[in-house]
Amino acid sequence: LGLLYQEYRDKSTRQEIETRRLQDSQTDPEETSPSEETPSEAEPTSTTESKAPPQISLLRNSNSRFNLWQDLPEIRSSGVLSILQPDEIKLQEAMFELVTSEASYYKSLNLLVSHFMENERLKKILHQSEAHILFSNVLDVMAVSERFLLDLEQRVEENIVISDVCDIVYQHTVNHFSVYITYVSNQTYQERAYKQLLQDKPAFREVISQLELDPKCKGLSFSSFLILPFQRITRLKLLVQNILKKVEEKSDRETTALDAHKELETVVKACNEGVRKMSRTEQMISIQKKLEFKIKSVPIISHSRWLLKQGELQQMNGPKTSRTLRTKKLFREIYLFLFNDLLVICRQIPGDKYQVFDSAPRGLLRVEELEDQGQSLANVFILRLLENADDREASYMLKASSQSEMKRWMISLAPNRRTKFVSFTSRLVDCPQIQCVHPYVAQQPDELSLELADVLNILDKTDDGWIFGERLHDQERGWFPSSMGEEILNPKIRAQNLKECFRVHKSDDSQRRKLGSRNRQ
Repeated sequence: LGLLYQEYRDKSTRQEIETRRLQDSQTDPEETSPSEETPSEAEPTSTTESKAPPQISLLRNSNSRFNLWQDLPEIRSSGVLSILQPDEIKLQEAMFELVTSEASYYKSLNLLVSHFMENERLKKILHQSEAHILFSNVLDVMAVSERFLLDLEQRVEENIVISDVCDIVYQHTVNHFSVYITYVSNQTYQERAYKQLLQDKPAFREVISQLELDPKCKGLSFSSFLILPFQRITRLKLLVQNILKKVEEKSDRETTALDAHKELETVVKACNEGVRKMSRTEQMISIQKKLEFKIKSVPIISHSRWLLKQGELQQMNGPKTSRTLRTKKLFREIYLFLFNDLLVICRQIPGDKYQVFDSAPRGLLRVEELEDQGQSLANVFILRLLENADDREASYMLKASSQSEMKRWMISLAPNRRTKFVSFTSRLVDCPQIQCVHPYVAQQPDELSLELADVLNILDKTDDGWIFGERLHDQERGWFPSSMGEEILNPKIRAQNLKECFRVHKSDDSQRRKLGSRNRQ
């Protein structure tokens, strides 16, 4: 039956990790052979299946499995491999992966619809409104994927050497991919509805469990099918980036790839904003209800405001110059809510409430680390409010529970300060890099979720196992455990990664062409 998209994506990213490991261990990045450059895996789909996905003619041999474009019998027998340059072969592999991965993705979407959504038992259990929230506009998404795949298939059939695919990506992104924004924006409602149905309807839970056990699902969960569109639109952008890195510079194919990437980036950002919008609004309403102002009240809820970090710190009592700490009573617990444009300083009071006693615009915050002050002042830093709620300057000596927590607060409070490895105002020439080998889901607003094979610049790190990084493909920043990745040690590979990143984003404005010049939190 071939690979479902979840399997395909996992195999592809893990192969990408292994390829980068091999490159990192070599002296010259160019030593990697073309067959190791860009993995693809696709298998034929049975023509007898109901609603069978559109098939690429090159993959119709049901007795074969193909990993690479150059392994196809048609390619090997044509003699074209002896004519094409190695760089062109790598480009063909990158374009071929985009096509075959779309076929695998469509296959998984088809299973989500035919096996789950159209299941008669499930239809009887779910109210129409519940089904709508759970499956959203997945039929529209599948129809868009089918049209997209058919156009890609037609291009592949035109010539065994693929001319281009990014022009097709561009046209479909501009004209059809808005369905992804609708689907992904529903994700928060979808997750909540799914959890509620599992909890409130035993019959729903039973049917879903039985459907998941079907061999068609390959041991994959129902929720892994629901999240497919978001994963695909993000991955599609990375596949276009991979093509862009391999096309000849200043060529028509580079222009087309840049155009396709720009449009995909717009769709991905709209998807991300759609997901965040509802959760942020609900979060702000919840925080507003918990705050009681000892000072002049500040309106918390705003469409342009969101939470960056919250948590407890210890404030040192007395003036800043007091360094004699006989007991821990010299520290008093305070609670901070840091938004993208505002800091609110509170003390927790009974009833899960917080009394606000000071505040300041985020742009008027400065931080200073206390170094070599002995164990009693470990993880202590100075927070200065250049203009607080009383329109005057104020300073707080604050103690965090660990080094990582201290650094996380300092970077969140003053994001443009210099970090351990790089100044935020300078272009990154050669700072440490890491590739993700274990996926990570962010647990706090200042953390960064990671996907397998993500490559990041290391901007800062702590002794207790945390890294502050900037992902190369989208310049998103955040903290994550160092155990999630492996450092890239080869300076040539690091330089190559940066060069490719600058090239991908060269059509962006001058601010974004400078990695690290803009706060992404």
